[in-house]
Amino acid sequence: MPASVAPAPVSRRRLLQASGASAAVIALGIRAPLAQAETAPQPEGLFSLGVACGAPRPDGMVLWTRLAPEPLAEDGHGGMEGKDVTVRWQVAKDPEFRQITARGQALAQPALAHAVHPRVEGLEPATDYFYRFSVGRQNSPVGRFRTLPAEGAEVESFSVGVVSCQAWYHGHFTAHKHLSAEDELDLVVFVGDYIYEYGITASNLLRQGAEVGPAHQVEVETLEQYRLRYALFKSDPHLQAVHARVPAVAVWDDHEVQNDYLGGSSSTGVPDDLFAHRIAVAYRAFYENMPLDLEALPDGPDSDITTGFDVGNLARLTLLDTRQFRDPAPTDPEDQQRPERSMFGAEQEEWASERLADSPATWNILANGVVVAAITEDRVDMWDGYPAARQRLLDAMAGAPNPVVLTGDIHRHVATELLADFSDPGSGTVGVELICTSVGSDGDGAKTDANTPDWLQHEYVKHYDGRRGYLHLRLTPEELVSSFYIVEWVEADDTAPKLLSARFTTPAGDSRLIPA
Repeated sequence: MPASVAPAPVSRRRLLQASGASAAVIALGIRAPLAQAETAPQPEGLFSLGVACGAPRPDGMVLWTRLAPEPLAEDGHGGMEGKDVTVRWQVAKDPEFRQITARGQALAQPALAHAVHPRVEGLEPATDYFYRFSVGRQNSPVGRFRTLPAEGAEVESFSVGVVSCQAWYHGHFTAHKHLSAEDELDLVVFVGDYIYEYGITASNLLRQGAEVGPAHQVEVETLEQYRLRYALFKSDPHLQAVHARVPAVAVWDDHEVQNDYLGGSSSTGVPDDLFAHRIAVAYRAFYENMPLDLEALPDGPDSDITTGFDVGNLARLTLLDTRQFRDPAPTDPEDQQRPERSMFGAEQEEWASERLADSPATWNILANGVVVAAITEDRVDMWDGYPAARQRLLDAMAGAPNPVVLTGDIHRHVATELLADFSDPGSGTVGVELICTSVGSDGDGAKTDANTPDWLQHEYVKHYDGRRGYLHLRLTPEELVSSFYIVEWVEADDTAPKLLSARFTTPAGDSRLIPA
């Protein structure tokens, strides 16, 4: 686990082998020397997958794009030839790029699906910037970001969008359409299931007007198939608009690899040695297609997406991995209660606890893939399957100011208070958990469904809504305002208006959800 968020040098130590990508390939995809000659002519439409940025810091940002003139080419190569392409980038203080602050170039290479991840450094904290890429005479769409405030700075407010579970084939990305238009938005957090690995067939293609070719109709298993699946999802203009609007950070859940996989084990009985290859290519494709820093570069089937950063003295964000290091699902109730069972693995548990204990921030936000709150003991894929590990997390949260857990996975909006001890209803609360519904997964959904009684039987669960949407948070030194937005349909088209399902205020120093 990372001990800090200090810049990671582009060094031989960090440039690991990534399923065949050499250290030199990775380095040139981040920062390439000035070219002596112009790039050879390229086909039009190189920037069809848009732009993105992430891994924010007070002095800079990781920028991302992937060249793909034919993003849905069924071989997974985006219509690119197997040649390197020089990609130039610029960062400016104005959208017309009259005041260019930084510039450089990276090499888009076949080994990384022609994706680049340049890190821009030396910028001013708490400052708005615009960025773009170019190849020859082609310019990318313009993206924008605001650098983080300086360490320890007083911050009046910070707004975060939270999204999850975007099954492209189940519905239009209307939630992204509305999220990208939010008046106040500084960051977007993806809390899992950015893609889905299932084959897309007539039985599950609910997005009206959509068609897919044969290569999309089989379950994703190879690197080329994962690349193609990312291209399909990222071809959505509303998702591109969110990425262009603000920086994004992400944790994964299971569908980035395979439904319900745990640790290094397949949920469908694939032998571990064969499944390790599938994990390796899935993690590789995640790195290739997201605005991730070098620390997330996979080394075969191992990857470290855990990271964190501070928003001045207002908030500390910690991104957690609930898939790669967890113990197997319990075999029986006795096994479920074993104290040594872990969701994070011992190293990640210690790191997360230290970040909570040492935090100088008013708000401590943990982004994680599965629901922490106790709901029913048979939901073993959630923290209900790991009660001892959950108690250790709750104990660590009790020692930090104003903990907030962000979760996705269940395709429902849920707002819940977190008890200090779920076996003792009178133990008091240590934080709140804000669970974001899906962007598209499960189609339109409904406000109430067969699972509603399971959740609302608990007094600490304050809200439940099974429709699609997103979550918006506004943090200030005095309070957290959480707004649960929904759209009533996603299958037919992307015209559904944004509706407020619920809004809560959590005062600083008071771990409650107060209807606003």
